[in-house]
Amino acid sequence: MTEPEGVIKYQLNHIYQPIKPPSSLKEINAWRTIALQLELIGQTPNRYNNLGFGNISQRVDEHADQFIISGTQTGHIRNLKPEHYCLILKAEPSLNRLESSGLCKPSSESLTHASVYAQNPDIKAIIHAHSPEIWKHTATLKLPHTSADVPYGTVEMAAAVEQLFKSGSLTDNSLFTMLGHEDGVIAFGKTMQDATWKLLNYLSLAITIEQQDLRL
Repeated sequence: MTEPEGVIKYQLNHIYQPIKPPSSLKEINAWRTIALQLELIGQTPNRYNNLGFGNISQRVDEHADQFIISGTQTGHIRNLKPEHYCLILKAEPSLNRLESSGLCKPSSESLTHASVYAQNPDIKAIIHAHSPEIWKHTATLKLPHTSADVPYGTVEMAAAVEQLFKSGSLTDNSLFTMLGHEDGVIAFGKTMQDATWKLLNYLSLAITIEQQDLRL
């Protein structure tokens, strides 16, 4: 049975107050709009019981692991405003704990984002997309991936992500799939552009695989 989207599994200490983004949200919103138009992020009636899917984040402090992330169940909103983002103040993936502030709660995948950021200070942006094409061609594309028995948004997922980095699987690649999270793909980079381009590149490769038997 497919696990439902959007369930927050970590312990959350959330302060309901407006956040003050340290920089403009225009860039992160622009790249999110592209992902939304490609249905890599969003909410559609025929997917996941009409629940929102996918999220996007950006590191806000080079000397800490604080980051801005889109709020839980905001996939249906075309243009996010500051009240649709949260600030992760402190993350402890191994303890299943997050501290955040904002007018909405953070995405259910925030713990996974925190785990990725913790691996390398050069990582500044992450997109958690839902791409059936990339996900089902994980093996053909030889993509790094977490195991099918590791559920999303958990300590186990955070540990699996850490292991991917330690194994060297992500040394030359900045994208991995989560086989225990239907269609789940994580792309990351030094900039939002880097993360999105990596995602789009693999999407094009996956679509090419699906079209290889067609006479075009």
